[in-house]
Amino acid sequence: MTMTANDVPLIAFFRRVLDPLIIMSALYIITLGYGQPFTGYSLMLMTLAFFISSSMYQYVDPYRSWRGGRMLAYAGDIVMGWLLTVAALLLLGWVSGLSSRVDAAVVLTWFVLTPVALLASHLAARKLGSDPAKASEVRSVVIVGANDVGLKFASTIESNPNLFMAVHGFFDDRTIDRRPAGMRHPVLGKMSDVAAYVREHQIKMLFISQPISAQPRIRVLLDELQDTTASVYFLPDIYVFDLMQARFDNLGGMPVIAICESPFTGFNSMIKRISDILLALVIQILLLPVMLAIALAVKLTSPGPVIFRQRRYGLYGEQIIVYKFRSMTVAEDGAKVVQATRNDQRVTRVGAFLRRSSLDELPQFINVLQGRMSIVGPRPHAVAHNEQYRKLIKGYMLRHKVKPGITGWAQVNGLRGETETLDKMEARVRYDLDYLRNWSLWLDLWIVVRTIRVVLGHENAH
Repeated sequence: MTMTANDVPLIAFFRRVLDPLIIMSALYIITLGYGQPFTGYSLMLMTLAFFISSSMYQYVDPYRSWRGGRMLAYAGDIVMGWLLTVAALLLLGWVSGLSSRVDAAVVLTWFVLTPVALLASHLAARKLGSDPAKASEVRSVVIVGANDVGLKFASTIESNPNLFMAVHGFFDDRTIDRRPAGMRHPVLGKMSDVAAYVREHQIKMLFISQPISAQPRIRVLLDELQDTTASVYFLPDIYVFDLMQARFDNLGGMPVIAICESPFTGFNSMIKRISDILLALVIQILLLPVMLAIALAVKLTSPGPVIFRQRRYGLYGEQIIVYKFRSMTVAEDGAKVVQATRNDQRVTRVGAFLRRSSLDELPQFINVLQGRMSIVGPRPHAVAHNEQYRKLIKGYMLRHKVKPGITGWAQVNGLRGETETLDKMEARVRYDLDYLRNWSLWLDLWIVVRTIRVVLGHENAH
């Protein structure tokens, strides 16, 4: 769970919306300026730039310099993030052959002008909307409660300088022997001393990390803090749970805390869906001749339908129909489904090639365009397997808090294909849940790149 400053909406706006739009718009405008057509390859380059730049600027984080007024460092961070993005694009372009499909002059101009456009837009927005009185302010913090949660929060502040917060210390009524080990900040006094300290040192923010049993003392403290200007927050002790995308939210004005949630809510949901549609369209257009050839080969070499349809669990465990090129002589979709094994006699000659190369999965890009699947996510299992394993593996159904994917974190970590033992399925579920906890645009892109390597190496395909 992360805390973001609510007094810097301009930074959040650039981080989430405007920066990606500037990068993509620059490519489109420069392409038209050179009189070149905006092709599907240009669209693919634009999509890759969106993914990569969002991730690079998340890690470089130039916004830590914005509020501090360190404009030279800020400009350097913008340029460094863009150079890393360019390096990643050049590498992907060389590996995929995309570099030969786009105009070199257009791309070179785009590489040079994009950081200039980013800096110009940010500086203009800073001049129009920033408050110089707040730009260099580091907010002072005290924490009421020298416990594990309070220490974790203090450590979070220290490791995130872009929060612009400085911890003065703790207040706690317990004796020294009851305090956790590893405290790096002093205990400034007891709870009864908080209000006086806050007034004397003009503390800006106060965080209360106390159990529910301390409610009477908290009420007294809150009454005393009415005579100060400090902002007061509660740190709920929710870390005893197995958190998944934990965050604060509100429903109809009522504050709630998400303990187990999908990573694809709000803005993330929109980004995920847009990237799925763009990539699925590009791939479908580029591979249409290949798909037609596969369909013809399946039809001519074995009896049965070209497309195999099977019921699987989708988002929130609702049943969906997933498409694949038929690779076997059977089309099982009942209460009992036998997984394909190595040298399975049910696999046709064409089907064996399709399964090794994962070309049998190509029709699932239609599922993506329908909104039933995503390009990256936990792989969907047959309904019969879901009903079997949900009773055997703790947290199994949590993988359905997102749309199933054509590829996933488990598949690029050696768990592609048959899961003939319970241990292997448990390992697959652990990777799926790890993906849900740690999702980012960078992780999605990394999974796609690793999937190409796995498919070319025919790892665990049968």
